[in-house]
Amino acid sequence: MPEVEHFEAEAAPERIGIVHLGLGAFHRAHQAVYLQHCLEAGQREWGLCSVNLRANHALVTGLRAQQGRYHVAEYRDREHVTLREITAICEALFTGRGAGEVVPDDLSVLLERLEAPSTRIVTLTVTEKGYCLSPASGRLRFDDPTIAEDLETPEQPRSAPGLLVEGLRRRRAAGVVPFAVLSCDNMPSNGRRVRAAVIELAQRLDEQRGDDLADWIAREVAFPSSMVDRIVPAMDERAHRELAGLGVDDPAAVTCEVYSQWVIEDDFPAGRPDWAAFGVEMVADVTPFETMKLRMLNGSHSLLAYVGVMAGFETVSEAVADPAMAALIHGYMHDEAAPTLTLPVGVDPAAYAERLLVRFSNDSLHHRLQQIAMDGSQKLPQRWLHGARCQLAGERPRIAAVALGVAAWIRYTAGRDGRGELFEPSDPLVVTLQARHRQSTSLASLVTAMLGITEIFPVELADDARFYGAVLEALDRIDRYGMAAALQYHVEQEADASKSVEQGNRS
Repeated sequence: MPEVEHFEAEAAPERIGIVHLGLGAFHRAHQAVYLQHCLEAGQREWGLCSVNLRANHALVTGLRAQQGRYHVAEYRDREHVTLREITAICEALFTGRGAGEVVPDDLSVLLERLEAPSTRIVTLTVTEKGYCLSPASGRLRFDDPTIAEDLETPEQPRSAPGLLVEGLRRRRAAGVVPFAVLSCDNMPSNGRRVRAAVIELAQRLDEQRGDDLADWIAREVAFPSSMVDRIVPAMDERAHRELAGLGVDDPAAVTCEVYSQWVIEDDFPAGRPDWAAFGVEMVADVTPFETMKLRMLNGSHSLLAYVGVMAGFETVSEAVADPAMAALIHGYMHDEAAPTLTLPVGVDPAAYAERLLVRFSNDSLHHRLQQIAMDGSQKLPQRWLHGARCQLAGERPRIAAVALGVAAWIRYTAGRDGRGELFEPSDPLVVTLQARHRQSTSLASLVTAMLGITEIFPVELADDARFYGAVLEALDRIDRYGMAAALQYHVEQEADASKSVEQGNRS
């Protein structure tokens, strides 16, 4: 039985000040926890209206039954747990689709919340795919079914960009100052990306309506970027059983690590909570923080996911306990990711990498590799591909770990794991990916076909013979000898390469 430190909530919000799109585990374990600290300090005007955009009404129903109260269990290790009661969520809404039906009442309430003068910030954790952007170009995908539907019925929006556009349209019509839009998803320049998506959609709607909303949004609305960091595994029966052992019977509870970080660009014209009093870093430019996190932490996570699943591992902690996997991650962070970064002042990349490995090894978190592997087409550009392009532009490019990762991802998208078990990959482009597998007649044609998906791979990277050759060689070795042998070969080759670099630096 672990030692439990329990903090009961002592305050509740007086009114809603923030609408949050994306009522998932991460939101409940991260942004809501910071706001709980603000509430306890007397900042009670910043209650949350949290919205589930997905086809799962059970979470909303459960939170309503508990008047928004739920628990967060922060695991330092198996022996030490901090249990927090959270009351920051005043209202839980549902706007998804279930069994082919729309739930109109909650959408109406949400649009009223977006229009209300008391709502001064809208935050988002809708995952990369929730913005309906091309992963490679960052442009809004007008062929996305949800965006196409929003163009048909813009006053009944279903996408995150559509909700933001309609909310801002209503505020302008009512003479209410705009809310600030704060993305908390793992995308580079996430504020600027969501701004571009919102303006693109507003421009298309302006053409239909003869309006100038897009120009007003471009002038008046703040879209600060942010970087968020906390490992929050998806809740499953095992996690709920462990919480029950701690005396927690709470279907909305979440588990996470103790570590938490939030860096935000300080641009909130209508005001904001005093997040800085509780450890949030308020900065002028979040870029170096987000790039470091995307390439070091998220890039390592994706390597663990695809290589790990194909090597037969199930969780992050299980994978990093393997010496070859740990060497892969250490080498990737040190040799491939860190050299591409402009680091924040005072950050030591070697120390950051070592801290990440310690966090990954926390076996009290059952962080499944298949959870991390979801939506890979949306994640690869910012986690691996941008860094690989930086490496290839240098004098001594190191791309072997990324090439191995891309090869493992290609094999993963075929839908068979390292234990030979079939599964259905969860990815917005799964139909395209599996069609490329079926249509390819050789490994070379498969690599060409996969790298030719321009929604994922920049043309200049796909056309680089060094990158293509490295991916093809890694995939060939995986198919010939298996993932474990390919991984061991990679580790040995990279150790030799690092020795050669060190010798060259000394000479």
